[in-house]
Amino acid sequence: MIGNHWSVPIASHIYDDATEVNSVLSRVFQAMKAADSLLEEKSEQSFPKRFYASDDQLLRRIDLPEFTKLVQFFADSIQKTVSTVNAGVWPPGKMSLQLEIMGCWFQIQNGMAFHDVHTHGNCSWSGVYYVQVDDTIGRVNHADMGEANGVTRFYGPYSQWQAGAHMDIGNAYLQKNSLDIYPEEGKLILFPSFLPHMAMPYIGEKDRIIVSFNAQIHSAQGDRIYGFDSK
Repeated sequence: MIGNHWSVPIASHIYDDATEVNSVLSRVFQAMKAADSLLEEKSEQSFPKRFYASDDQLLRRIDLPEFTKLVQFFADSIQKTVSTVNAGVWPPGKMSLQLEIMGCWFQIQNGMAFHDVHTHGNCSWSGVYYVQVDDTIGRVNHADMGEANGVTRFYGPYSQWQAGAHMDIGNAYLQKNSLDIYPEEGKLILFPSFLPHMAMPYIGEKDRIIVSFNAQIHSAQGDRIYGFDSK
């Protein structure tokens, strides 16, 4: 018998109200970027024009019904995802989940800007939601980038050990150590926060705009399923 263990779940959810909400948020985010850029200029600090990341306090900075609806979609999607992947692991009976979004921010990129490989801390799950991006045909037809244009690329958790490892046909199942998620307006990707990932270089007619967030999920019954003690 052969068992596969320690697989990495990545979930995809589609937001039904994306067309209405995204158009509002894209305008709001561009206005916030312009305002923040003016402040940076006054403080004589340089600011990359092709890549912009807000602070992670959007839950405090934005009071709009469209954004509230989007955050509720995030919460519902997280609950569905974590309940599914933890089926058979959580103790029997109904779990009382307590979701806390530890940070929420947006990013705008174009002109071949990218966000290098990184992971997220102080959370168990993270998400990226695509607010605006060129349609698939326009995006993949870029002469230099092709299908990789603006994708979110995930790397297998064993990648850090692969550079010095022996590779032959026997471990071919490990040798494709990346996964590209194509950006589509209204798509939400949820992933374990430890998973290395990056936003690949993007160039398009429209700016690539995303909302990202980190989440902790606790239970009123306690989080120590296996009785581990930190003392």
